[in-house]
Amino acid sequence: MTLTAAALADTKHHLHPYTQLRQLEQEGPLVIVRGDGVHVVDEHGQRYLEGMAGLWCASLGFSERRLVEAATRQMQTLPYYHSFSGKVPGPVTELVQALVRWAPVPMTRVLFANSGSESNDTAVKLVRYYNNARGRPHKKKILARVKGYHGVTVAAASLSGIPTMHKHFDLPMEGVVRVGCPHAYQFAHDGESPEAFAARLAQELEDTIVREGPETVAAFIAEPVQGAGGVIVPPPGYFDLIQPILKKHDVLFIADEVITGFGRLGQAFGTQVYQLQPDFITVAKMMTSAYVPMSALYVADHVYQTIADASAEIGVFGHGYTYSGHPLACAVALETLRIYESDRIVEHVARVGPRLQAGLARYRGHPLIGDVRGLGLIGAVELAADPARRKPFEATRGVGAYLVRRAQAHGLILRGMAGDIVAFSPPLVISEGEIDELLEKFDRALADTEAWVASR
Repeated sequence: MTLTAAALADTKHHLHPYTQLRQLEQEGPLVIVRGDGVHVVDEHGQRYLEGMAGLWCASLGFSERRLVEAATRQMQTLPYYHSFSGKVPGPVTELVQALVRWAPVPMTRVLFANSGSESNDTAVKLVRYYNNARGRPHKKKILARVKGYHGVTVAAASLSGIPTMHKHFDLPMEGVVRVGCPHAYQFAHDGESPEAFAARLAQELEDTIVREGPETVAAFIAEPVQGAGGVIVPPPGYFDLIQPILKKHDVLFIADEVITGFGRLGQAFGTQVYQLQPDFITVAKMMTSAYVPMSALYVADHVYQTIADASAEIGVFGHGYTYSGHPLACAVALETLRIYESDRIVEHVARVGPRLQAGLARYRGHPLIGDVRGLGLIGAVELAADPARRKPFEATRGVGAYLVRRAQAHGLILRGMAGDIVAFSPPLVISEGEIDELLEKFDRALADTEAWVASR
């Protein structure tokens, strides 16, 4: 294969995230140069339906002029200012007010950062600050689930329950306690009902708190629907059982809504879908449609009041980033929220999401597919060598990776994850016709993969 000049330069100088680096040196990257609605275009003019909205994030597609115009206006007015020492760029105050209105449960404070990783990292710091301020210096452990994904900073990667994020990085850090994952296809016992599976996980959670000592366990972090761990939709009643246990043992709840916030599930937040009552909510990705990096941490009032009292004693709240509440990001976030409201984007997801879910459901019973799951505009198929026995393919065969490559050859970008799981998370503005296009391209890729598996 002959690499283009752009691809060749990339392989010499760019250290790619989440990439098999030696393979990339040989094959080169796919160089994307332009976006158009739910499609992107590579350097050769090949169009792809972006079935992952980039990284679960480009909610308004790749050519929303209103966001470009909002960014341009802000750059011409105030390109940068900070929020340190009692100062604030103007757009911050307006965005905070908008986010508080959007909050799925009462939240009185918002703390900005630049990525979901940073906001989850910040949540860890505030959990520690909060318990120190309450005179509970030993209450610091955080419960985090197998297959959870919370980011790649040292703290956030430690919270994540994906082994490849830990190996060679000397992670997870001390103080993270792993608990079970509500992935029924992989972890439910034979014949176990969804309700019984949820009850078993809840009991395991409480047993873990008791074993560790409630006086040492500070918080529990969870995505309403787990994303990068495999698009894992919890069984009915799971969070209803989990939350009283957290309250009983005075364990804070961090809801990681980095993927699910702002409409992905057909409601504004996963917190609403599952009637959650978190003490913190982290958001990012679709807050700006990913046009500008930005994230936020919602903080409940009872946590804020304790932190504020402690900072008064110290003399300062010693946390923040140079770009916290960057005015450009605020302007884009504000315009994104306005578009969600004016164009009724959440209602659109609720309307078209069932078409995606019904299309994926047709693959139940396919000889290569063990499980199909999803909600709203997020979904996954989990491949299996023997679906009836829930037996996966050998990882070395790379069946999921082959399927993703064939989808790309047919003009569809998807994401393969560990365990031969293939994820779908298109822009929220996708039309029903474009969903049909996505499914047709996937169908062709799956047929290619079935023939490939049969030939080996």
